[in-house]
Formats: sequence, structure tokens, C-alpha cells
Amino acid sequence: MDKYECTVCGYVYDPKDGDPDSGIKAGTSFDDLPDDWTCPVCGAAKDQFEKV
Repeated sequence: MDKYECTVCGYVYDPKDGDPDSGIKAGTSFDDLPDDWTCPVCGAAKDQFEKV
């Protein structure tokens, strides 16, 4: 699965880790994240991420 980087702060969403603090289980692909999910570091919207 692809990793995605926040273009605002540089946080990288890695599907193998998920985002447990936001209730996102490990193994969740970026495309399967809820539309209202935001960067856990800076709060940027999902559309502010680019595939790396």
C-alpha cells in the first residue's frame, strides 16, 4: 500500500501503521480513510496529501 505525505507539515500516513489515535486501524489504505479525516499533526485536510 502507498504512503501519503502531508504537504503542509510533512507527516507521512503509512497504511501499515494506520492512525490509532484517530481510530484508524493498521492496514487501512489512504483511499479508505474517511473523507473528514485530517492530518493528526497539523489538521490539514485529506486533499493536502500527496503519494510518496
